[in-house]
Amino acid sequence: MAREKEESMQVSRRATRLSTFTANNNGIELGKPNDSYIPTLGDLVFGQELISLDDLLSRFPGRRVQILELLRLLGTLNSSMPPLFVYGSASTGKTSIIIQVFRHLSRPFVYTSCLSCYSPRILFESILNQLLLHKKNAFNGYSSAKRCEKPSDFVIFVREALINVIDSLKENAEKTSTSKLKGQVNGKMIYLIFDNFELVREWDKSSSILPFLFGLSDILKMPEVGMIFISSTSPDTYHSNTGYVAPIYVYFPECTEDDLRQIFMRNQANQKLYSSFLDVVLRPFCRITKRVDELSTAFSLLFKRYCEPLSDLGVLPNGEMKRRLFSHLKPHIAPSLNEIFRVASQPCLECGVNQETRRKGGARKSVGSGDLDDIGFHMSTSAKYLLVSAFLASRNPATLDASLFDTTGVSDSRKRKRKASEKSLEQKEAAEQELLMKGPGTFSLERLLAIFQCITSVGEDTVGEEEEGNDGLRVDEGSNALMSDILLQLTSLCNSNFIVKGGSCPLEGSTRYRSTLSEDLAMKVARSIKFPLSKYLYRR
Repeated sequence: MAREKEESMQVSRRATRLSTFTANNNGIELGKPNDSYIPTLGDLVFGQELISLDDLLSRFPGRRVQILELLRLLGTLNSSMPPLFVYGSASTGKTSIIIQVFRHLSRPFVYTSCLSCYSPRILFESILNQLLLHKKNAFNGYSSAKRCEKPSDFVIFVREALINVIDSLKENAEKTSTSKLKGQVNGKMIYLIFDNFELVREWDKSSSILPFLFGLSDILKMPEVGMIFISSTSPDTYHSNTGYVAPIYVYFPECTEDDLRQIFMRNQANQKLYSSFLDVVLRPFCRITKRVDELSTAFSLLFKRYCEPLSDLGVLPNGEMKRRLFSHLKPHIAPSLNEIFRVASQPCLECGVNQETRRKGGARKSVGSGDLDDIGFHMSTSAKYLLVSAFLASRNPATLDASLFDTTGVSDSRKRKRKASEKSLEQKEAAEQELLMKGPGTFSLERLLAIFQCITSVGEDTVGEEEEGNDGLRVDEGSNALMSDILLQLTSLCNSNFIVKGGSCPLEGSTRYRSTLSEDLAMKVARSIKFPLSKYLYRR
């Protein structure tokens, strides 16, 4: 009995390394790592119990399309696959879904996160340790199986390790039966998963490491090896002067409000009580963020506040009880909204006058307000103009800038009405339609500042009377201080994820940016500064 208890406490290296993926209601209990445990080939498979496709789909509401697409791209057993690039905003389920897909397929893989592996050497050695079934412990002095710093050495070591693993997988496939057992390794393929791949761009040698990792599949030329890159930034942020074969892209969009409701309703003891709580908080919080991790943190505290008047948490709330619980929770909603999302900027002039009014009416507006001009957060006027400029630069083709703006910032109707040949119109329409299909595009800093200068001059007539002393609205060529202030505002917007900063374009040699603003929010921001955004937004 003692021996059986000791064996039950042992947990595989795979389960220990991937314990973070089971935090989101995956239902897998993990024990403590044992230094005396010797890794085996079965440790390359995640989870001891297989999950069915229906169970996999039910665990991730709103992700049916992405899960089926991943299964299609991974293909049947022992089929080769091109490199995959899975991207989407943070907390959209990319990593968890990929890990659970491999658990469903029971296929071996090697997982590395560029968050914990923050340098090429640590990344290379982490992959080699897993492929060589090497575990750092006190017996080996917590050292890696091989010391590897150069990409050339890594290619030699990883090819040798992959050959040994693939040979072992082939022997294992011949010995095992066709029935699926606990922890059984299926197939002869091995997959390398690189998570948090966007962090590689911040490494010292990112200009050479990025194309090396993207081209690793072509370098190895091993059809039994699959590559999967997981990133929170879009593919257009990975510019490189070295060419490589582009991977297949799989996009994970943000969760909708209905998806979030299904996610938070899972595993709730009192479904009706929690549903009444979500009716109050979900919509105002979704206007600020749709990240599951941020919402989960806020909701856990608010739900405790919501249930404070109740003596029995199993009660089914009626209309009167819902109103009483809402009245108790209402004063805590606005402070929680401010804690989730803050923009560091200088307040505009009217913010100081109406500060008390907004504080008193903040809870009411957050819960039931339908004011289209309320953007839900405070931001300086210059930052709002930068947001609108970035939105126009991302949504409009660059070829339309000259027709929409002149040097004074006023749209030129003569240029827009100028007749062109039928062939040029068709080519222009096809190019613009292609840009729309690709989604928000990237733009340079020079183009952003040019549009900013144009639209601020358009808004000067309206805003100048209300904020005559606000120097942040004007960009004078001879004022370095004002330009520095605008660049600081741009940095703040990038830190707040309103604008995404990408890599350097190989043709232009300058940093590229992309707006993440939705059209609804951009319209609200434009209305708050009384800028006619619809007149300058290209629509086919």
